[in-house]
Amino acid sequence: MTNARWIAIISLLAAAAVLSSGCAEKPKVYGRESTLALGGPPRVWAVAPVINLSGQSGVDALLQADILYQQLQTVEGVTVVPVDRVAQVYAAAGIEQVQSVEQANLVMDQLGCDGLIVASVTQFDPYNPPKFGGAIQLFEKPRGFQHPIADPHDLLRAGSSSAAGEALPGHPDFEQVVGMFDAANGSVRDGVIAYAAGRHEPSGPMGVNEYFSNMDRYCGFAYYSLLDSLLVQLKNGR
Repeated sequence: MTNARWIAIISLLAAAAVLSSGCAEKPKVYGRESTLALGGPPRVWAVAPVINLSGQSGVDALLQADILYQQLQTVEGVTVVPVDRVAQVYAAAGIEQVQSVEQANLVMDQLGCDGLIVASVTQFDPYNPPKFGGAIQLFEKPRGFQHPIADPHDLLRAGSSSAAGEALPGHPDFEQVVGMFDAANGSVRDGVIAYAAGRHEPSGPMGVNEYFSNMDRYCGFAYYSLLDSLLVQLKNGR
């Protein structure tokens, strides 16, 4: 084999090596998601079906509660009771929602939990830019709570301070946070981008834009933000 042919073969091999190294898949750069923590002793909270106050029939109360449940599961220091457990207590008692602090205490007593999260949706617009308005109420069972000796289901059905399908009025015995998240606002979009870090496939075709086109993901951001406000409120009150 002539020197010229050897040189040509070596050149081809070198070129192939350069091309293969250039085509090698680069490692994906994942962000690090922000996290929430309750602080203090561990707590057990239950998530109730969400109350739809938006006037939009397309709001699925159980799906919304599941999205909130998923966000609560990531909060350090909180163990979460699934939504279907709360729905079972509601069904057994023949109620659609908790309508008083006393009823909330009885539901918590039935579930054996320390707190009950009741969320409501006040605005729901899934079209880009999406809009979501909502509130979260946290009932915490008083220490040493004992319901009267009677059928707790009868007690749950008895007495209420608001009608079904309405939000509970403000009350010193529970914590409440409210929020409006309009993706047309720059500050909200910045919040979504910060939230999305570490929570999506970095090489996906849509990237962070998926949070503005997928309402379930956008609701996840909104509930995370509401929970963040709730935890800050709890810490400041302690």
